[in-house]
Order: sequence, then C-alpha cells, then structure tokens
Amino acid sequence: MATPEPSKAGLRLNITLVYSPAPRQVREWQLELEAGATVIQALAACGIFEEFPALAENRLLAGIWGRRIRPDHLLADKDRIEIYRPLRVDPKTARRERFDRQGAKSAGLFTVKRPGSKAGY
Repeated sequence: MATPEPSKAGLRLNITLVYSPAPRQVREWQLELEAGATVIQALAACGIFEEFPALAENRLLAGIWGRRIRPDHLLADKDRIEIYRPLRVDPKTARRERFDRQGAKSAGLFTVKRPGSKAGY
C-alpha cells in the first residue's frame, strides 16, 4: 500500500529577495510565502515597488541564484531572488579604460616579470 503524499496546503516557502539600488548598497527582504507562489507575488509581498518606484516603470530583470528567470516562475523553498540593475558601462570598455590608466607595468599579469624579460613574460 502506497503512503499518502503530504498535502501542500499550508506549506510555506522561505524566500530571500535582494536588490542593489546603487554600488555598495544592498537591500534584502526575508519573505515567507505560500507554496506555489511566483516571482511577481514575491515582489508584491515585499513592497519593493513602493520603496523603489523606478523599478515598476522599467522592464524588470530578475534571477534566482544568478540564473535569469521569468516573472511567472514558480518559487521553491530557500530561493534567492535577485533583481538586476542595467549596466551603465560595457565591462570590456571599463576594463580597457582601467588598463589604460594603470599602464602595462602595473596591471594584472604584467606586474611581476622575470629579470631581463619583456613585460608580460
């Protein structure tokens, strides 16, 4: 005889929602939601749109543990929802500019070299 499956009614999900409005600033919410909740329901429950109204106006990019998801994605227990900001600068351009400022002799692989060798070797 098969054992009955436990009912999902009353099951609660512990969800963490994280948003960084600016560099070096992090806002985090701990939520407890009903089983079967979606990302949209988590966003509504934490009140992020009241605190950051600009998020409601723009297309929202979100992910769970670094993987992009859709707003109707069903949540699992202990999921960590991350709200992503748009990039202001292309990372390749920023790296190139940083390298130009630091110079070839003080950046990355070029800082340590064997005596008498060319930079980078």
